[in-house]
Formats: sequence, C-alpha cells, structure tokens
Amino acid sequence: MTRGSQKRILVFNVNWLGDVLFSTAAIRNIRYNFPGSFIACVVPPRCYPVLKGNPHVDEILIFDEEERHKGALGQLGFVKALKDRKFDTVFLFHRSFTRALICRLADIPERIGYHTKKRGFLMAKKILPPAPESLHRIDYYLNILTQSGLKVEDRQLEFYVEDEDRRYIRQLLEQKGVSSKAPLVLVNPGGNWMPKRWPPEHWARLCDMLIEAQAQVVIAGSLQDAPLAETIAGSMKEKPVILSGMMNLKQLGALCLDADCVITADSGPLHIAASLNAKKIIALFGPTSVSVTGPQPAKNAVILQKDTGCKIPCYQVHCKDNRCMKAITPEEVFKAFKERQKQ
Repeated sequence: MTRGSQKRILVFNVNWLGDVLFSTAAIRNIRYNFPGSFIACVVPPRCYPVLKGNPHVDEILIFDEEERHKGALGQLGFVKALKDRKFDTVFLFHRSFTRALICRLADIPERIGYHTKKRGFLMAKKILPPAPESLHRIDYYLNILTQSGLKVEDRQLEFYVEDEDRRYIRQLLEQKGVSSKAPLVLVNPGGNWMPKRWPPEHWARLCDMLIEAQAQVVIAGSLQDAPLAETIAGSMKEKPVILSGMMNLKQLGALCLDADCVITADSGPLHIAASLNAKKIIALFGPTSVSVTGPQPAKNAVILQKDTGCKIPCYQVHCKDNRCMKAITPEEVFKAFKERQKQ
C-alpha cells in the first residue's frame, strides 16, 4: 500500500484490555506511515479507556456485539455507521470472519489482516499468520503492517493518564489513610480467566508479610473483583486497603504510577503498569507464555514462573488443579519484593 498518502483508515481491534494495549504500538506506527490521515479505531465498550486520550486516534468507535450490535440487525446498523464514514482502508487486528465481512459490507476497499481459511477471500492482500505463539502480541500486530509494506519504527506501548486521574487517586489514598512515608504496594489479584489467578490464600499470606515489613498494601481491581478482595482480606491477620471497584482504568494507571511496587498476574493491569514504566513490577505467570504476553518494556519487571511439567502456553480454562500458579509461593514473591527494594 502507498505510504504517506492521506487516507481514512480504520483499525478493527481485538476484545481484551491487554491485547488492545499491545496494539497501541501498531496504531502509532500506522500514524507514522500516514501522518495526515484520519485514523479511527473500533473496540468493545470495556476497552474504550485503553485508547481514550491516545493522540494517534482521531475517533474511537464502539462495537458492542453483546448488546447494541447483537444479531444481524445490530451488525447491519454498525455496517451503516462505517459506510457513512467512507473509510479507504481497514487494518483487521481481530481475526474473526464477522468483522471482515462487516468491513466488506461497509464498502471499505482495502481490507488488510491475516489470511485465514474462512475469510481469506475477504482480504485485499494475503498475509499469512505467523506460527502459533511464535511472536509477542505486540509483534503479532506489527507484523500485519510490515507484511503490507509499511515501515515499523518502534514497539513501545502507550497508555495515557490525565492529571485529574492522578489527583483522584491521591485524594482517595489520603481518604483511606495511606501515608506517603511507607512503601505503597499495589496488588492486583484478579484476571480475565481463572487459571491465570494466584490463589487467594497465597495473596493473603503475601499481603500479611508485606504489611509486617512496614509496606502499605492496596488491593485493586474492578467491582467484580471486590468479593475476591474481601476474601483475601478476611484471611489476613493485618488490614489492607481495598480499592476494588473504586476506580476506572485511567485511575488504576495513576495508582500504578504512584505505587512503589505493583504485584499482579498476567492481566490488563500488568500491561498498564508496564506501559507507564511503573517503578517496580512483580509479574506472576502460570499458564501463559512470557515470550507471548510478557510485560513490555520488561526493564522494571521481575517475572516469576515455575516449570510444573505442563505445556506453556496452556489454555485449559477449566484446569482442575492450577498447579502452575500454586507453585509460586508467597515467600518467593516477598523475596523478590525485598530484592527490588534494594535496587
């Protein structure tokens, strides 16, 4: 495709927070190649905050296939919305047939994305997908650009936090009695699927150890994570500060910036912390591959993962024993925390 020309470009993005964050490097590189073009991005509602404030995106479109755009009529309504905007090019980061068909029905002539058996005929150019799990997710999206003839200049992720988000977090911490005189440790016990979660009893033991070492522990997460936070706190001897459900993603990013250490499993908050160059990160990995979804940049991160004989990555959502996560002990995480404090 011709670089540098002014176009109306659409990016049809993926569905998960971490993956949308991983795609921000590709979005910025599209802007590098088409500096004067109009760039819009399609995301599900829950991922909107990931791109809010991104200077490389002129418009964020919401594709809500669970409610507003559910079923044929809803999808046709979305087709019309795209058609009215008269896009020239779409980069399909999502591999679904439905999204490719929507873009074809919206009369977007240049449809660029990975060629799959079902939707290959809908693509303008045959870009073969890489071998499964052979690329980090950042490079998986950047590869679409390079294979379509575009230049890739860097692979840095982007997440933008506003001053008002930082003010909100500092006021919230003050209201909860969190002092600036002791190390602030942010723990994120949630995750989008259960096998990636560290056991609640492990979190409870670790949080007790941190508080006994004079750290201030803040448990963060969404409103859905609040029961998990209460379970952890209920198993503790000490009292953590629970902020689950009290902040949005931007405010969580602000909290990551204020924290002296962020401890989390492989999840959206991990990648938000990494993209913001949080001071110190301890990442707990079990069934997922560090080479595919590890934090980037990794300079501030310590990654803990055990070999339990399982194939990694493993996508057994209903794993019965979760031994890969259980194998990481609270003592090991606490040791990593103490070592990070010395650096």
